[in-house]
Amino acid sequence: MSEQILHDLAYFLPELVLTGVMLLAILADLIFRRTQAIVSGLVLAGMIAAGIMVLGQAGYQVSIFSNMIAVDPFAVFFKVVIILTAILVTVFSLYSVELNTPGRRLGEYYALLCALTLGMFLMAGAGNLLMMYLALELSSLSSYILSGYTREAPDSSEASLKYLIFGALSSGLMLYGFSIIYGLTGSLDLAAINQALPSVLAVGGTSTFSLLAAGLLAVAGFGYKISAVPFHSWAPDVYEGAPITITAFLAVASKAAGFAMLIRFVKVTFLDTSAMSLPEGAWAILRGFDWVAIIAVLSVLTMTVGNLIAIWQNNLKRLLAYSSIAHAGYMLMGIVVLNNEGIAAILVYFMIYLFMNLGAFYVVMLIANRTGSEDIEDYRGLGSRAPFLSVSLAIFLISLTGLPPTAGFIGKLYLFAALINHDWVWLAIVAGANTVISLYYYVRVIRNMFLRPLDEPGPALAVGRLQLATVLVLLVPTLLLGLYFGPLVEIAQASVRIFGTP
Repeated sequence: MSEQILHDLAYFLPELVLTGVMLLAILADLIFRRTQAIVSGLVLAGMIAAGIMVLGQAGYQVSIFSNMIAVDPFAVFFKVVIILTAILVTVFSLYSVELNTPGRRLGEYYALLCALTLGMFLMAGAGNLLMMYLALELSSLSSYILSGYTREAPDSSEASLKYLIFGALSSGLMLYGFSIIYGLTGSLDLAAINQALPSVLAVGGTSTFSLLAAGLLAVAGFGYKISAVPFHSWAPDVYEGAPITITAFLAVASKAAGFAMLIRFVKVTFLDTSAMSLPEGAWAILRGFDWVAIIAVLSVLTMTVGNLIAIWQNNLKRLLAYSSIAHAGYMLMGIVVLNNEGIAAILVYFMIYLFMNLGAFYVVMLIANRTGSEDIEDYRGLGSRAPFLSVSLAIFLISLTGLPPTAGFIGKLYLFAALINHDWVWLAIVAGANTVISLYYYVRVIRNMFLRPLDEPGPALAVGRLQLATVLVLLVPTLLLGLYFGPLVEIAQASVRIFGTP
């Protein structure tokens, strides 16, 4: 037993590093009370080390700790997305005015950020229902506290409380669904559940109905994590009230971890290897349940509700929150296809989404640092006061819309191609219509920056060189991946391999 645990720990090094960095952040905060830069530097170095170890896991296809956690190309890809987001958010935190107030010690902030990243790592590789729940709770509890970290902000405590209430409800629903699945199959391991499902379905009657109910309850829990409609109502208030660094982290990394867990749960649990040649493919094990239609309806509702409500938003953080909801709807289209092509399209989209969404949030933070406002009306005349930031934000918003030659166009192109190749033309048309709707509220911001000058010219907004360099780190991939995307597509196609599936 001890030898097996030591063997498995060799595949668990990134998570161990994050755990150590979390403890080190607390200890360093106690020792270096007046030098917060040391704490942030240690955390940043630790996260980079964890990221290097994740890259070292490329090509692994193993399951550790009695099949609790899988270390496979699929998990590694999502861990890269999560750790890149964590590193960039740590850099953002160095320049955040709302965090770096006089007298505030950020040791616990960075410790919670490491705990949140650790929970998302576990979500990406969880191959057991119990591990899925524990990983979700670790990330959720950390994010509840972080979303209300700036207690002096009027809407911070409200955001944290709403997040806690909605999170507790959705976690309870998901746990109840998992308990039903365990009662029907006698196992918590996803692969073992897959083997037991045919006999459960053969019984029929109440067993079949119970399995359907359990599936819907589990989807409710996953839907909360990815902020899919109708489980999205927490996102706008939390995104608006949380520090903008945490808002950016939740919009990208939390969504990535949720999608990783959802895809693994669906594909490993419901994949019927004996029926892969049938039209319904991986869903064949649940013949009689039209799960594809359920996911398609969730996708349409999510993208449509997110885009339509975003039109009426005046706060840019809140607008980006509804935009994030809409993007979750786009990515759900890849799960509708649920084959390697659809999953690869989701992976491509996530890597691109990381740069363009974090870039938009970062520019909004830099502008809010100087103006003290996130209101769209206060962006009037910004093009002349901060030309570089304004042009950068315009490019990020154009990419979020999905227009060429930005990377966002490539992300949507692969999702649409996967749908059309599998005869989901109507869903692609709905997504195209939603893209047109999103163009309206993104262009509204661009119009205010460049076409609506202030009555009286305001002072220029000075930004430091390091802040501008960070913007460039996000801006260059957003443009480059729109023109040269072949290597990213190849990496995504090689990362669809999930442990326990052919």
